[in-house]
Amino acid sequence: MTDVKSETFKQFCACFCLPHQAKEYPVKTIVLHLLAALLVMGAAAPAFSSERGTPDEARAMTQRAAELVREKGAEVAANIFMQKEGPFRDRDLYVVMVDRDGNCLAHGMAPALVGKSLIDLKDVEGKPMIRLSVAVSEPEWIDYKWPNPLTKQVEQKTTYVIPIDKVIVSVGAYKVTP
Repeated sequence: MTDVKSETFKQFCACFCLPHQAKEYPVKTIVLHLLAALLVMGAAAPAFSSERGTPDEARAMTQRAAELVREKGAEVAANIFMQKEGPFRDRDLYVVMVDRDGNCLAHGMAPALVGKSLIDLKDVEGKPMIRLSVAVSEPEWIDYKWPNPLTKQVEQKTTYVIPIDKVIVSVGAYKVTP
């Protein structure tokens, strides 16, 4: 087996605070260590990703929310959307329902916003998410940056918006960045 001893490998080890390891190692040993690291990272990824809802799950929840509004009406649906342990709360996924003027009718994560006008609400870059939401005439995605309630960090979020007569229902998912 060929031994590896190069400046590149030494720099790699120095970057990861492993100067004592910047010596000769058989290629087989290096490959095995890298494979072990990839396996550990791969095993951790599903656990981390399962803490977050996906855009597909957000779209599915929005579609279920829209169906509930159509079947039971906005008032009944709002009460269900607000249930802390209800069918419309899943990890970082929750329903927001506003009327066409941007008044909050239901907010699964922040019930204190119900009854308040959100029309002028903007993301950290000044994007008017609610104005964009109330302007839709058919289901669509709206992207913006918003604080994630799980990580407490501002992250890229994509929200699926469905207009139903006089109300808009939406559910957003935080995009996982590589």
